[in-house]
This record gives sequence, C-alpha cells and structure tokens, in this order.
Amino acid sequence: MGFLSVGFAEPLRVVSQTVGTDEMLLAVADPEQIVALSHISRERDFSAVAVEAAEYDQIGQGDAETILKFRPDLVLVADYSRGELVSQLERAGVELMVFDRYATMDDAFDNLRMLAERLGPKAETRAAAVIAEVTERQETLKKRLASVRPVKVIAPSTYGIISGGGTTFQDLCDHAAAENLATTVGELIGHADIPRESMLTWPVEQVVLAGYDLEPTIEPFLTLIPFRFMDAVKERRVALIEPYMFGSVTHYRMDGYERLARQLHPERFEDK
Repeated sequence: MGFLSVGFAEPLRVVSQTVGTDEMLLAVADPEQIVALSHISRERDFSAVAVEAAEYDQIGQGDAETILKFRPDLVLVADYSRGELVSQLERAGVELMVFDRYATMDDAFDNLRMLAERLGPKAETRAAAVIAEVTERQETLKKRLASVRPVKVIAPSTYGIISGGGTTFQDLCDHAAAENLATTVGELIGHADIPRESMLTWPVEQVVLAGYDLEPTIEPFLTLIPFRFMDAVKERRVALIEPYMFGSVTHYRMDGYERLARQLHPERFEDK
C-alpha cells in the first residue's frame, strides 16, 4: 500500500519592531505566525497589549542581528524606526513592511487591512471584525457627546514641548469633545516648543496628563514654569489617561478616545 505525502506550508514567520506593529500583529495574526515582538512590547506605559505580549519572545534593542536570529520572513517597521536598522535588514534581504501613516483612525484601519492581507484570509477576517467593533464604539461615543461643549485643554510636558495640530493628542481631542488650545489659540503644529509667556493667557479648563495616580503625575507641574501659575494645575483640574493612550498609532487609540471623553464629560456616562 502506498501513502500520499501531503505537504503543508510553514507559517509565515513575522517579527514586529515597534509597539504599534505589536498591537496590530497580535490583533490579526495566528499565534504561530508571531515569532517575536518589540523590546518594549511588555511595558504597559507604551503598549495596549502588554499582558498578551508576555507570551511571546522579544527582540533586543541593538542591530539587525537581534531580529535576524529569529529567521523572520517578514519584519514590521515604521517610518520612525532607526534608519540604520532598516538598512541592515534590507541588505540582509528580509521582506519589510513599513508603516508610515498613522495620524487618524482611518490610517490605523488601513494599516490593519494591509497587514492582514499579507498574513492571509484568517487575518483579513479578524481585521474586519476589529474594524467593525471599533467603528461601532466610535459611533456610540459620537452619540454620547452630541451637542456637548468641548472642554478647553492642553497636554503639558516636563521637557519643554507641547502637542499641537497633527499629533496623536490632537486626534484624541477631536474624538473626545476637547479643544486643544495649543492648536486653536497657540496655532502650533506638531510637537512644538512651549510658548511660556503667551500660554499664561490661554483659557485652560483642564490639563490632560498621562499617568495612573493624580498626585505623583501632577507633582512636577506644581513647580514647573509656566504651569505652576495656571489655575487648572493649582486646582488639580486634570484629565488622567493611561500613558499608552497618548501615543497610540493603532486602533487602540479608541481606548484613549473613550477614556478622555469620560474624564472630561462624566455626565454623559452616568448610565455606565
């Protein structure tokens, strides 16, 4: 009796180099396709999937060898990945998928679809489900915030930079009924130097900070110029969101939309 030998294709071996690509990969890939995640994939300050990521290997922070040792078929990078690292991977002949648009939720959806298309039909089905679920959450939030007056906010930092238009913080504000004064009054674009004097005239109602507990989070700003002179800081009028939400470039930015909206407009969520 003879036996028919049936060959099965090996799963695509994928390595993710950034937190954003970690989040996308975990959302749509088969577990056996995930070879390794970024070196900060398990840090909750940066990742929305830190707990889930703990089940997978991590790459190191060094050169391409920290990635190539996993024998990847595909490496996920972003346009903010180190240029030298990307060049090393290109010279090694590894297939790269580069993500360079992530300013909006639509960009995040497009990125998820692009990755899923490369990973296969099951990934495409998962991506469609994620997009449908997040879209429904967006619509629900939009209805909750209908006709509400936007709260005037800023996102202060301790390193002399403030987020204006075209940033992930601006995107948060656009979906949480918040007016980012750095954009509307300061007319700032991107991550700009803090206009220390003129900021004192801005009608700040709340400050948005990244942290888990109010007191240790606001403490640096109580003595830092110009924030120490602002009533919103002195009176601790703070909207606190988790750190990863500030810089999310994936569909997980929806978590930030909802969290910031709840902080700024609690009356719209009293039934929850």
